[in-house]
Amino acid sequence: MSPLLQSLAAAFCGSDERREALDAALHGGLPAARNEAWKYTSLRQLERRSFSAAPLQAPAIDAALLADIPAPRLVFVNGRPSEAHSDLSGLDAGVQVRTLSAVRRDEPEAARFLARRFDRAEEVFAQLNAALADEGVLVQVAEGAAGATPLHLVFVSAPDEADRAWHHRHLVELRRGAALNLVEHHLQAGDSAHLDNTLVHVHLAQDAQLSHARVQAGGARATSLLRTDAVLARDAQYRRIDLELGAALSRHELNVRLEGDNARLVANGVLLGTGRRHIDTRLGIEHIARDTSAELLWRGVAANRSRVVFHGGIHIREGADGTDANLSNKNLLLSADAEIDTQPTLVIDADEVKAAHGATVGQLDANALFYLRSRGVPAEQARAMLSAAFCHEPLAAVDGLLTEKLVRHLDQALQQAGMA
Repeated sequence: MSPLLQSLAAAFCGSDERREALDAALHGGLPAARNEAWKYTSLRQLERRSFSAAPLQAPAIDAALLADIPAPRLVFVNGRPSEAHSDLSGLDAGVQVRTLSAVRRDEPEAARFLARRFDRAEEVFAQLNAALADEGVLVQVAEGAAGATPLHLVFVSAPDEADRAWHHRHLVELRRGAALNLVEHHLQAGDSAHLDNTLVHVHLAQDAQLSHARVQAGGARATSLLRTDAVLARDAQYRRIDLELGAALSRHELNVRLEGDNARLVANGVLLGTGRRHIDTRLGIEHIARDTSAELLWRGVAANRSRVVFHGGIHIREGADGTDANLSNKNLLLSADAEIDTQPTLVIDADEVKAAHGATVGQLDANALFYLRSRGVPAEQARAMLSAAFCHEPLAAVDGLLTEKLVRHLDQALQQAGMA
């Protein structure tokens, strides 16, 4: 057994059902390159590391880190809720926000989603989450409630005496006709090398509308493993954007099932590879009902010795007539030592559908560079301007003030990387 699994298993203290999930993870072990889902992401360095469980009390952090994040906000530090920095005042009527630990204590039936099983060999981190998750967030919006005020969920990684691991389980549930604006912030307070293993369930009932922005700006030594499983009912709309701007190793599996007629998905993202970062994003979009649509616009940039991995999978199942699905993944390779692997896949088992997918890997447009240089723009500045413009395109997934905040986050990351 690897040191990673040994150290994570040492933190187990749960029920027999949770023990089964842990045993499945330990028996299967970490996936290797022969597993297609992990072909381009090696876990050899991670499996040699050890992590200890995060203490029950959140450590102190500088409040200035959160100065630009307004209420209502729920803050976690090293995996634990921080009352000192959280402020849920101003929540719209019908929006309920609770921590998983409070729900398991006060209303165990509401935490039944924790019982979900994961059986595939590549799902080892989901199995570990099923066994070890002891904290998270439940966001539930009542039928017809319009959560117009953005809700901010903030996850801060702070230095500690040891490398810590936490396993979060979140539920975002919108009832019929409900609406919500949700923003996730994943931030770093100083240098640390923690492991964040998170699983998110998103349930959108009929006519529900969720706008979801996520900014992952972890530290240069952090590890971020995320899986999002979303289910959309009839006429539901899910708009989200993911900015992968930090962490040494980050992997996000975004799985969306469009189960109701006329369900709509817009899921965009930016993958920014700098230094020796490794970024892995996998989309698994299933069109199950009639007249559903998915618009997927992703941009990747790899500089220095980074590696960007993208898998865009679309499956239009039998009977999902009227589907309209489009995937675009364009990538910039800015260094001879960087690497980009992109794999768009499209499986169609239905008639009368519109579907398109494409992926490109290239360098900055030589004509555009020449034009800017001819106007007196220095070479480095010209390359930075074109890189920034390339990355801004997916931000249209969310509207209004959220877009402005995301532009600032992205531009700051580009500046730190010397690309803006």
